[in-house]
Amino acid sequence: MLQILWVGIGGFLGAVLRYGLVSIVHRSGEVVAFPYGILTANLIGSFLIGFLSVWGDGQEFLPAEARAFIFIGLLGSFTTFSTFANDSLNLLRVEQSNMAFANMALHLFLGLGAVWLGRVLAIRLF
Repeated sequence: MLQILWVGIGGFLGAVLRYGLVSIVHRSGEVVAFPYGILTANLIGSFLIGFLSVWGDGQEFLPAEARAFIFIGLLGSFTTFSTFANDSLNLLRVEQSNMAFANMALHLFLGLGAVWLGRVLAIRLF
């Protein structure tokens, strides 16, 4: 039961952090043509998941609650597949197919690259 509470707290914090980051990236609050804010959140989150998964694997003292808080709650809600998918579909709906496919490709390839980079950096540091 305690683990569920930690996931919930992490989820709240991750969502608030994502909202703040997206607001900073899109400073004016106006609708922008390309969803840079979500791309930024997903790339930062992907890097952190890669980095912390290596670090966490080497830390036997990291309790299950902490892992649930970090990976499922905090980073799970900081990154968002549903918003990425919705943004891509909205770009397709307004006939911005080049931007939609660029958004999909950037999320996929840069996201994988960010996880890989995080893991490589963590392996070298730990």
